[in-house]
Amino acid sequence: MVGFPLLLVPLAVYNIIAFLMPGVSFTDPLIRLTLLSGEQWQITLSDMLLAAGVLLLLLEVIKGARPGAKYLTDHLLSLIVFGAAAAEFVLWPKFGNSTYC
Repeated sequence: MVGFPLLLVPLAVYNIIAFLMPGVSFTDPLIRLTLLSGEQWQITLSDMLLAAGVLLLLLEVIKGARPGAKYLTDHLLSLIVFGAAAAEFVLWPKFGNSTYC
């Protein structure tokens, strides 16, 4: 069985938000947490997508480090996802920002 490219998840979430929910802002705070120092930490949708992307990238690297022929297909699928993400970043104005990069 071929693995699923995990980085497709944050890519799909970003696409859904960008195309189907144009009124949603990536920079508006979703959660405000008060730290012990009294400072408020504002977590945005952009921050949450970045954290999910980094976590899934870590899992993708761990998953891809296994030897075997079927994992070559897994690498190929991940490369296709990367190519699609790079094309969106370069070609679509909605995707030309630091969060998506």
